[in-house]
Amino acid sequence: MKQVLAAPSILAADFGRLAEAVQSVEQAGADWIHVDVMDGRFVPNLTFGPKTVADLRPVSALPLDCHLMVENPQDHIESFAKAGADYFTFHIEAAVHSNRVIQNIRAAGMKPGISLVPGTPVHFLDEILAEVDLVLVMLVNPGFGGQHMLPSCLEKLVTLASIREEQGLRYRISVDGGINAENARRAIEKGADVIVAGSAFFEAKDKATAVRNFRGR
Repeated sequence: MKQVLAAPSILAADFGRLAEAVQSVEQAGADWIHVDVMDGRFVPNLTFGPKTVADLRPVSALPLDCHLMVENPQDHIESFAKAGADYFTFHIEAAVHSNRVIQNIRAAGMKPGISLVPGTPVHFLDEILAEVDLVLVMLVNPGFGGQHMLPSCLEKLVTLASIREEQGLRYRISVDGGINAENARRAIEKGADVIVAGSAFFEAKDKATAVRNFRGR
């Protein structure tokens, strides 16, 4: 059985109690902490910045999985690296020179990830899949939590898993958007290795059980 990682998203947490939220993620046995960074331009919402990451870094030893839904992601590499981010995932739709962005992310000491919105096909990533550590497939149009998953997006996972196998690549396949205990297993069956969930984690009465469900167990 492949290893599936659970990455609760603090977008669904109480922003006034973020430190406690991060601690609850660790106590529940999850693997990563997912941080949704939105600039109000690439997506219609504003959330966290590098100071939030820096303030949360001492709170938990878990990897901070930062998903930048921002324009000009290259402008934020240095600040997030200094803040202590482990993964820096940006959108293919937001960067013309994506190879350069990936190189700069790795040079800054972070693991590069690439993401695509529901309307972007997988073949847009053909030239960079060999260079990234993570591919994040959005199952909703990004910007707000609590949306329902778009089932058609799951077929992208099949394609990405097939390319990875055929080319001997090593990236993880992550999914985000509308994930809950019921559909997480379906995403895993299609090829997901990392399950990002916000509301389904923070609204769960038993968070440890929620984490096990996200792993498909």
